[in-house]
Parts: sequence; structure tokens; C-alpha cells
Amino acid sequence: MPAVTVENPLALPRVAAPADAVARPVLAVTTAPSGFEGEGFPVRRAFAGINYRHLDPFIMMDQMGEVEYAPGEPKGTPWHPHRGFETVTYIIDGVFDHQDSNGGGGTITNGDTQWMTAGSGLLHIEAPPESLVMSGGLFHGLQLWVNLPAKDKMMAPRYQDIRGGSVQLLTSPDGGALLRVIAGELDGHQGPGVTHTPITMIHATLAPGAEVTLPWREDFNGLAYVLAGRGTVGAERRPVQVGQTAVFGAGGSLTVRADEKQDSRTPDLEVVLLGGQPIREPMAHYGPFVMNTREELQQAFEDFQKGRLGSVPAVHGMTGSGPQD
Repeated sequence: MPAVTVENPLALPRVAAPADAVARPVLAVTTAPSGFEGEGFPVRRAFAGINYRHLDPFIMMDQMGEVEYAPGEPKGTPWHPHRGFETVTYIIDGVFDHQDSNGGGGTITNGDTQWMTAGSGLLHIEAPPESLVMSGGLFHGLQLWVNLPAKDKMMAPRYQDIRGGSVQLLTSPDGGALLRVIAGELDGHQGPGVTHTPITMIHATLAPGAEVTLPWREDFNGLAYVLAGRGTVGAERRPVQVGQTAVFGAGGSLTVRADEKQDSRTPDLEVVLLGGQPIREPMAHYGPFVMNTREELQQAFEDFQKGRLGSVPAVHGMTGSGPQD
């Protein structure tokens, strides 16, 4: 799990919650069910079973892989529409291509992120490049959906290409945790991702036995999803392991700790930390559209069917099996 690493974490800025910060309790730990997305790549549904009031403004998150593909096996998604939210694709291992009908696109690999604001709507496709399909190889990533408030749902689409080298790197006071701030801010340190809905997204790697207590905005929710390894969350040390999501309650800090012993395949605890300012608006979600009312959903489907969300470009190397409904 390379993503972005450093030789000496102690050379990085260090962050820690103030001693008087109120620790966020752990409200629940859920286990993600497994499924398949697009043309058949395996995913874990990280937020399945969690009440939306704890997720808002996040809608869903899939852990894609970790899977070792044989030659000819790598798969992606066909062309499909989106409206009303943002998709965040973070690649930890492997390579992924993106193309959309608004002209956005590119290739991301270890530690890179693509941030697509669907807004008023577009078509897009995500797929491994032909070279990876031919050779096979390791693939592992995340896709997160972030809601947009009603005032921004019909904004013009936007695309951000966030290279792994641009993420803000931080560490804990003892250097036991490497913190990659992809979007938002942590203790005054700003990540590169520009968000409409105020959020923080961090990929943290904790060495065996390491613990970190981070300051956390009190107006944000708090979620921790375990990508790999085992550890505990909260001051109460609630056990968590790969494929589980911890939901934190109110407070000004959150704590994550790696178990002293990890398995040989997963030397560290890898966790994604998410916080966001709840939008607290009605949400109507069906398939690739996230709106505020059923009527707006119906309009989105009608606009898609009539070609108002754009058209599939006539080129090039990225071909899908057609739009998905």
C-alpha cells in the first residue's frame, strides 16, 4: 500500500489535539458488505447500514479492491451519468483512467486523487488503462460521494486532478502516524482538494502500537474507515479491523490506535478519516443522481434520456459498454 510515504516522518509538521479537547465517543462500528460495481470490480460498501444523519454530507464510499488481477481481468465502469454531488476517486495501488463529457479526465496512480464535481450533470467513465488490462496487477482505491447543498446542485461541472505529491503530509508528536491531508484542513494545515461542502479527508498510516489524537472541528461529523490492519478507535479503545467503519459522536478530538501486532501482509494500520459539515437538507438519491426532491430526480432522468447531460466523446482509448441507468 504505497500511496505517498516519507523516509522520516519526524521531519514533518506535527499535530495533536489540545489536552482539554473533548474526546469524541464511538457511537457504532459497522462492517462493510462486499459487492461488485461497474463491469465487475470488487468493492466493500463502507457506509452500508449507517444512518444518514451520521454520514451527512457524505453519501457513500466504496473500497475498490484490494485485488491482484490476472492479465485480462482488470475492469472499470461503462459510461454513466451523475448529477447533484461530487465523486472523489483516490488510488492507493494501481492505475485508473477517467474521462468525462465536460472535457475533464486523466490518469491517476499511487496516491493520486480525481475530484469530479458533477453539479448540473455530465457523463463519465472510469477504467484501467489498456496496459494494465493486458498485464494485470494490483489495484486498490476508494471512491467517495460528497453531497452538494441545494444551492450548488446545478452548478457547472468541475474537475480537479490532485497528484499524490501535492497532499499535505503531517505526523503525530512521536512520528508514529503519517497523515496525508487530501482535502480540507487539519490543525491549520490545508490539503489541496477544493471542496464546495466543507469537509476533511485524511489517509493515515499508523505503525504498530502507534496512537494519534487529532483535533477535529466540532461542527463536523467524524468517521474512520479501516483500509487495512487492526486497531482501536476512541478513548475507550473500541476494536476495529479492515473493512469496518467507526462512527464518532460529538467532541473536539478523535483517537485512533494501531494494535501492537499486525499481520505480515499488512504491517501498519491504514485508515481513512472523514469529517464534514452536515448539509441537513432533504436528500433524494437514486442510482447516479442525488437531488433534494423526487421531482428533481425525475427531471435528472429525463434530462439524461434526452441527452442534456452531455454525449460520449467520439474518441479514444476509453470504451465502455454504454451508459448505465
